[in-house]
Amino acid sequence: MGGEHGTTERVLTLLGLLQQRQVWTGPELAARLDITPRTVRRDVERLRALGYPVHACQGVGGGYQLGRGQELPPLLLDDEEAIATAVSLLAGAGGAVAGAGDAALRALTKLDQVLPIRLRHEVRALSGSVESFGGGRALVDPEALMTLARACRDRVETGFDYPSGSQTRRRVEPYRLVASDRRWYLLAYDLDRDDWRNFRVDRMTEVSSRTWHFHPRAAPDAAPYVQEGVASRVYPHQAHFLVHAPNDIVREQIPASAAVVRPRGTEHCEVISGAENLDSVLMHMILLGHDFEILDPPELRSRCRELAERLLCAATTPDDN
Repeated sequence: MGGEHGTTERVLTLLGLLQQRQVWTGPELAARLDITPRTVRRDVERLRALGYPVHACQGVGGGYQLGRGQELPPLLLDDEEAIATAVSLLAGAGGAVAGAGDAALRALTKLDQVLPIRLRHEVRALSGSVESFGGGRALVDPEALMTLARACRDRVETGFDYPSGSQTRRRVEPYRLVASDRRWYLLAYDLDRDDWRNFRVDRMTEVSSRTWHFHPRAAPDAAPYVQEGVASRVYPHQAHFLVHAPNDIVREQIPASAAVVRPRGTEHCEVISGAENLDSVLMHMILLGHDFEILDPPELRSRCRELAERLLCAATTPDDN
């Protein structure tokens, strides 16, 4: 067992050396690892068996070189590299890097499983120095985001303070984190309200997870459920339209957080949206530039006729009378 452990440690050290420099000669690697060139060749074969494409070139300037594989093999990071990677991923997941959030969080949860505890306080300290400016996704506390990601991964109950008229403590079974074009949301089962709920992560405070594991429930499809909730269910009024244009074209015109767009054949699509005032939704639909029909609610059709008559009157000049 001791010899096997020593071989594994040596092969990992060899991998680290190959990642540090473009080309190493056999004698150089043998000297650095205090082994024979023959053992270097054997260890190179072990790396190849693990999926690392190690190339060997003969002649002057030749040696061993770590190439690019068809699949991404595991990376070997030293402490400084791990800290830098974690801080960068925290910045991306927290919203400081546009478009990087969901992929950054997935990578960060994988790194979190293997990151030594001794490095976490350094990551926390350095992440506090990362800021951003301009538009994009609303900034969230990266530690809160990581706590929620771990809780989703480990299936443990989670609690947090959340504004709902007044600040209230929520107890949930977290299911998925969902990133929109503007915000992070948590889809979770609210234990006190006995139902599924969406929560904005940027509104959460005092986020903490317990050690109590729960059995997963039958859950809705996370991304569509959260999108429909954000775009429609949270508003007092909802409207449903049939648009005479392909789904792909309309989807590009409407942000995902503003409406749900579903295909209806190849030349039509459905749009479901909510608002405080349905007049604003109607105006947005008109400005899309496509013919459309109002499917629901019925009273919106009469409102559409009223607005159409008003617009016709506004377009009438004295010469038309």
